[in-house]
Amino acid sequence: KRESGLCSFSADIISTVEFNYSGELLATGDKGGRVVIFQHEQESKNRPHLRGEYNVYSTFQSHEPEFDYLKSLEIEEKINKIRWLPQQNAAHFLLSTNDKTIKLWKISERDKRAEGYNLKDEDGRLRDPFRITSLRVPVLMPMDLMVEASPRRIFANAHTYHINSISVNSDHETYLSADDLRINLWHLEITDRSFNIVDIKPANMEELTEVITAAECHPHQCNVFVYSSSKGTIRLCDMRAAALCDRHSKFFEEPEDPSSRSFFSEIISSISDVKFSHSGRYMMTRDYLSVKVWDLNMENRPVETYQVHEYLRSKLCSLYENDCIFDKFECCWNGSDSAIMTGSYNNFFRMFDRNTRRDITLEASRESSKPRATLKPRKVSTGGKRKKDEISVDSLDFNKKILHTAWHPKDNVIAVAATNNLYIFQDKIN
Repeated sequence: KRESGLCSFSADIISTVEFNYSGELLATGDKGGRVVIFQHEQESKNRPHLRGEYNVYSTFQSHEPEFDYLKSLEIEEKINKIRWLPQQNAAHFLLSTNDKTIKLWKISERDKRAEGYNLKDEDGRLRDPFRITSLRVPVLMPMDLMVEASPRRIFANAHTYHINSISVNSDHETYLSADDLRINLWHLEITDRSFNIVDIKPANMEELTEVITAAECHPHQCNVFVYSSSKGTIRLCDMRAAALCDRHSKFFEEPEDPSSRSFFSEIISSISDVKFSHSGRYMMTRDYLSVKVWDLNMENRPVETYQVHEYLRSKLCSLYENDCIFDKFECCWNGSDSAIMTGSYNNFFRMFDRNTRRDITLEASRESSKPRATLKPRKVSTGGKRKKDEISVDSLDFNKKILHTAWHPKDNVIAVAATNNLYIFQDKIN
């Protein structure tokens, strides 16, 4: 892999990364409620090494901090998720959400402005109508390109708990939003009401045993969606069966090995992310130590399991004490579903080839990834004698973690968020 861009934000930790459907644009959201959109630069014959360059296209403030006076709670501005809508015209649309409010943004370009008004001067001041002696036809004049972001819809007041997922449906008219206990279905044109399609809140909150951790719509069947839980299970629901999908159509769970059970078993089995493959045949789930690929036709166990950082199993006690055990790592597919990627600690991220079963650990850091330098595979020594290029488990930095990654829908270009830095890597050019 080769690095093509590096952008640093002062103290703004990146909280979500998402390519649009063509891969032409890449959006990031941060803890300060801002959305930064990067645009892919066109290749030029004079500078072929700039293949894969992404430059800032637009920056806007999506959410502001708010205060819920009824509950005496601060609502932070941090962007939890960004989801692009398929492009229908010259403008781009995306959904962004914080803990409570989802917004639909329109990103459009302006390179012309109207001049020659009758009722106002060039500087915008109104003219005296009695002094107008002739009529002018306004004309469009070229101007410097301006990218404007404007909020088109605000979907609010539908979630009691913190929103953890939004997912655009394949009908491109509806989307779902999920919090800890409920999932709502929205129409993109209607902001004042949504349909509650899943509600797992018990009558007595003391009986609460699990929460919803992630939810996603099927890429091709607009009636199907899945949601994962903190108990390590995934439920697939069909909206054709009933208006309220409390009864699932399929239930995916891997039986636990009683011999490996420990105090931490329940915590590390909690699923932090679920993603359908582009084909819609498989789905991938990420728990604390592993990534699992499930065939939608087989509920009793995953078809593939990849260990992300098995060497941390012996460190679970200290990871529990420093709260790292509750970190929520995301995962993503490449465009052809042949490889998957997820993050780890020490700014490491892992890639698994599903065909060859080979895997690689790479590091996203300023020291190891100079622009246009080839990344070297990293190895963690798990005990015994440490080899020259290996890093000891005890010297891993747990404050440097890669929770958010994204893979270009067509090319081998990946975006990796390492705290407050965004790294973009691409295939090496021969």
